[in-house]
Amino acid sequence: MRYAHTVQAVRDAEAVLMARLPEGALMQRAAAGLAAVGADVLGRVYGRRVAVLAGSGSNGGDALFAAARLARRGAGVTAVLLAPERAHAEGLAALLAAGGRVAEGAGALRRADLVFDGIVGIGGKGALRENAAELMDAVRGAVVAVDLPSGVDADTGEVAGAAVRADATVTFGTYKPGLLVDPGAGHAGALRLVDIGLELGAPELEALQHADLARLLPRPGGESDKYRRGVVGVVAGSDRYPGAAVLAVSGALRGGAGAVRYVGGGGAAVLARHPEVLVSTGSPHAAGRVQAWVVGPGLGDDAEARAAVAEVLAADVPVLVDADGLRLMDRETVRARSAPTLLTPHAGEAAALLGRAREDVEASRLAAVRELAGHFGATVLLKGSTTLVAAPGRGAVRVNATGTAWLATAGSGDVLSGLAGSLLAGGLPALDAASAAAYLHGLAARLAGGPLSAMDVADTLPTAWRSTTS
Repeated sequence: MRYAHTVQAVRDAEAVLMARLPEGALMQRAAAGLAAVGADVLGRVYGRRVAVLAGSGSNGGDALFAAARLARRGAGVTAVLLAPERAHAEGLAALLAAGGRVAEGAGALRRADLVFDGIVGIGGKGALRENAAELMDAVRGAVVAVDLPSGVDADTGEVAGAAVRADATVTFGTYKPGLLVDPGAGHAGALRLVDIGLELGAPELEALQHADLARLLPRPGGESDKYRRGVVGVVAGSDRYPGAAVLAVSGALRGGAGAVRYVGGGGAAVLARHPEVLVSTGSPHAAGRVQAWVVGPGLGDDAEARAAVAEVLAADVPVLVDADGLRLMDRETVRARSAPTLLTPHAGEAAALLGRAREDVEASRLAAVRELAGHFGATVLLKGSTTLVAAPGRGAVRVNATGTAWLATAGSGDVLSGLAGSLLAGGLPALDAASAAAYLHGLAARLAGGPLSAMDVADTLPTAWRSTTS
């Protein structure tokens, strides 16, 4: 698992560690890791040009000490100081002693093969100031951010204006939430974590890795049959949108459940693609026993659709609500449910549920997913450039690490809903089902390559599954 902690948690852990270490030792650990990554980015250090854009805090000190290490290996190093009178004195002295120099203006930045962004650290708030933004605009070489790209909020990933776009970010002790959540994640580039010895408590965010997924995914045992493996019911599609039914069922079939029961107006299309599906044209209640329901994709908004959503929410099994179901569900009914509920909105649907603009949700994704989970008392999977999963309460939010822009295609969310619903039917808790489904869905898209359709992703899910469990 990859963990991210808040700024305050990092500060507290740093204070404890610094009380036990010689003065400056923690910064030297950070600088050593930063210099090593800088050397990797350069490929060859001797004779290369390195610049430091340094602010006045310890972030600038980390960058200056790291650049001094590269200078001692034969790099030509120049520091551009945003506040010369408040520059980190020991870091600057080390750089000068190693043969580095100080310059003004953008010339050194423009000529550098590598620039360390040491403008502000994890405590910085708001956009880059105008002079820093202008200097960054002059950079032509690779940019390595120190702990966090300047201008990105470390705790939320919010970007209030101009911010550094790094090719790589070297972060110390733990990941910061803003490195894993868009829009901040889009500014971070490749992430490198340097262990500096921090002892940290509960994380703010966590991201599954292959080994975590392999432990979560249900596997049939020797006595398993199609019912023991779980039966998922899918209420989706309509005469107008039969494709949504096919896509949701396709995701469900590839999610490990033993059987899929389909209810809705897309039965002919579903059977043409998947003859193994148990199709019903009646009400969800009459379809037979299931261990979880998926309701909403392509359902429409007529009285029959509204009744189907209400009937599914009344069932005493886990329920996933997506797409049209999010508009048709009764909020008080969702809050009153005793069985798990999983809501899977995209940013526009989340905005409607919260009564705010879509742009506000996209700019504050972490806050939005937490608010939705708390408001509905449900687990929420917020789809988008960064997929986030939050459970009710204040536990760690899950962030998906496998997303790709190729998933921005019609029907992709229908496949994801069916997949997550199947994992619910297989016995996974809502938080695990949602985050495992997002991981597999993104991994399948990466393996399928692009451009691709939603069905391409569905068809690649078995390959993605095997790649994580083999």
